Amino acid sequence: RRLREAALAQPAWAALGPREKADIFLLAADHAVCAFDELALYVARETGGSLQKGQHEVNETIVLLRQAAGMLSQAHGHGLILPSQAGRLSYARRVAHGVVGVISPFNFPLVLSLRSVAPALAAGNAVVLKPDPQTPISGGFLIARLFEEAGLPKGLLHVLPGSADAGEALCRDTNVQMITFTGSTGAGRKVAEAAGRNLKKVSLELGGKNPLVILEDADFDLAASNAAFGAWLHQGQICMATGLILVHESIVADLTR
Repeated sequence: RRLREAALAQPAWAALGPREKADIFLLAADHAVCAFDELALYVARETGGSLQKGQHEVNETIVLLRQAAGMLSQAHGHGLILPSQAGRLSYARRVAHGVVGVISPFNFPLVLSLRSVAPALAAGNAVVLKPDPQTPISGGFLIARLFEEAGLPKGLLHVLPGSADAGEALCRDTNVQMITFTGSTGAGRKVAEAAGRNLKKVSLELGGKNPLVILEDADFDLAASNAAFGAWLHQGQICMATGLILVHESIVADLTR
């Protein structure tokens, strides 16, 4: 039912002028500024991270909302297009897909949910957001609250808490035209397969194995410190974490001593 509501609400939102849309994003950013401490505490408690990490997420949230407002002054879009010549006009513009399903992770829930939600809404889409079941508040309901307080029309943003079954339903439902997923490679493969069967557009950001290379002439203390920081930043539960350390064989003993 919620997916159908989103599909029905989307055309009027897509037709709304860019200035009116931008005002909503700017107001949502202002609400985030006013509720900064409360939001940061929610993120820290729900993710098990530090308060500093929660504050970082809220700062990025404010930036993302203001960037989305700025997108609305660039309705022409981006990308390479054919040059305009006599008798031919070439241009690009952003066109909404319809309803976008967002499946977001637990590690940076506020930022990684909003990073997909905000541009999708700015482009004229409705959004159904499925946060990770470990972080339904900071990955879902806080975002919905900010937009509700800013006056986002009803029906455009729905939060669908749940497990993998909820994500599978998003991938199957014909009311959803696009899926954006951030998470593990294994889960992303399943999302791509399910969405592909229904010919949905898909955007995936998946896990990585980021290498750190330490050469013979490296500063051992600095290299060891950076290796530990890279591997254990947010307990290593982040896509930028160092997952593979390559060390020249001649310095292995000294580096690990």
